[in-house]
Amino acid sequence: MPFDIEYARAILPLLLKASIITVEATFLAMFVALIGGLILALALRSHLRLISWPIWAVAQFIRSTPLLIQIYFLFFVLPDFGITLPPFTTGVIALGIHYSCYIAEVYRAGLESVPKGQWEAAVALNYSKPRAMAEIILPQALPPMVPVLTNYMIVMFKDTPILASITVIELMQTANIIASERFLYVEPMTLVGLIFLAMSLIASAGVRILEGRLAR
Repeated sequence: MPFDIEYARAILPLLLKASIITVEATFLAMFVALIGGLILALALRSHLRLISWPIWAVAQFIRSTPLLIQIYFLFFVLPDFGITLPPFTTGVIALGIHYSCYIAEVYRAGLESVPKGQWEAAVALNYSKPRAMAEIILPQALPPMVPVLTNYMIVMFKDTPILASITVIELMQTANIIASERFLYVEPMTLVGLIFLAMSLIASAGVRILEGRLAR
């Protein structure tokens, strides 16, 4: 079946509008992942095994199970325990928790890359651990981590179509709805692929620019 350019032009504004939901879900989930990943990283670095071991086990479990199952669990199983969340909120939380387990390792590697002498200097200056972490350690650990974190955000962005499985009307779900109206799938799916490609390329270019600036 030939590609209908006029039909593609007609549905493009709807898809672009839906892509806003996709971008919003990505940024909100990334915010959750950044905060959650830092908390996990600090817990994993704890010398108390009663804290670090259970956190490690949970993180391993989440990394080892499919994201789709985790989304289904939050959306379909939690209501049995009296916890009901809107589809968009469920998707953001699921993405955030899933990626926080990967980002925790990025944080941990970044924190461990800071020379121990920096901690010793902070102790010598009578800094508390939270203050030393916030003012001395994190500012040195974060710059090398930024390119990796932004790459994870790009991967998360490409995972957002999975939210269509719980009725989030994002880019992929909108394309499915449009396609089912006239049973024409070539144009909407092609446009969705091109939109994801364009946004991913733009984000990748931004990452390279950021890497260049951080390397100076």
